[in-house]
Amino acid sequence: MTRAFVFPGQGSQFIGMGKDLAESFTDARDVFNEIDESLSQNLSKMMFDGDENELNLTENTQAALMAMSMAVVNVLQNQGGIELEKHCAFVAGHSLGEYSALTAAGVISLSDSAKLLKLRGTSMQKAVPVGVGSMAAILGLDFDAVVQIAKEAAGEETCSAANDNSDGQVVVSGHKEAVQRAVDLATERGARKAIILQVSAPFHCELMAPAAEAMRPALDETSFNAPIVPIVANVTASSENNPKTLKDYLIEQITGTVRWRESVLYMRDQGVEEMIELGAGKVLSGLARRIDRSIACESVGNPEQIENLINKLKG
Repeated sequence: MTRAFVFPGQGSQFIGMGKDLAESFTDARDVFNEIDESLSQNLSKMMFDGDENELNLTENTQAALMAMSMAVVNVLQNQGGIELEKHCAFVAGHSLGEYSALTAAGVISLSDSAKLLKLRGTSMQKAVPVGVGSMAAILGLDFDAVVQIAKEAAGEETCSAANDNSDGQVVVSGHKEAVQRAVDLATERGARKAIILQVSAPFHCELMAPAAEAMRPALDETSFNAPIVPIVANVTASSENNPKTLKDYLIEQITGTVRWRESVLYMRDQGVEEMIELGAGKVLSGLARRIDRSIACESVGNPEQIENLINKLKG
């Protein structure tokens, strides 16, 4: 069976994530320890037993979710003998999850990935003053309809489609008043629901340009290798192997649309029949089912699920 490994983004975090992995596997503990050391921060303690509000700060959430995903990958590889290049055709990640995908595919080192995500989270938080921006989920309208609504709602401000998650689930981002206008327009035009999201900043829109500029020199200085498995990039919804291009995509991704629905369809059209979500939560598995029910989906984030996957792939 042709499969892809996919990696979750912001919103999948929870207090306690990774604790059972650290207690069960030395290979998981090694990941958490290396990230704690590279950040000079006890991020793992925050993940295992910390305060939810602290974990939910973007500057902490992004590295924490990557740490969780890479703990799973490290156990699969070192304990289970699972080699990505033999067991999957593609890797992809939703927004910050793209860093997890790049790390799993050997493009970036674990330490560099953690440092980049810390900077990314901090820069995105600082890019827009609190209360200036907003995001909203529009449910029940297709992507093109939401793009048009965002364009009309923007006026002289910013409002654009940030995440094309699945059929009938599109997130818009921009100035607070413009996003509210988009919610009102979507409701008038038959959206099943239009909900303002509780987020700390308006991600994946032009208001994030200062964060993109902050990331550019850091990415320029970071060593990128060719991936051992093709990466399906958020900004193009197609596969890429060139390290320089992958760097450019990470900068574009900060202000660009996360084209997740198209990414899933691209992988399906390349023959992928199964998507396995590695890390926290089940968000991407749920989205894949809504995009195409023919794709088999599985979420792997605890010791039992890891053991089951190892047995399945080695069997």
